[in-house]
Amino acid sequence: MPNPKRRHSQQRSAKRRTHYKASETTLSVDPTTGLTHVRHCAHISEGKLYYKGQVVAEKAPLKA
Repeated sequence: MPNPKRRHSQQRSAKRRTHYKASETTLSVDPTTGLTHVRHCAHISEGKLYYKGQVVAEKAPLKA
């Protein structure tokens, strides 16, 4: 298996890693409940599980 002849500098590694940035989560407002939630994720309101403004489950799942 090939190995590099020389070690990469710390500067070279840092240049590559500058593009790995944390991004903000996108929030949406549910048209049915009016709650703010993380986009493309189901959320619980009044004991019901909602996704895209529709009830997916009447009972909210138990949290582990």
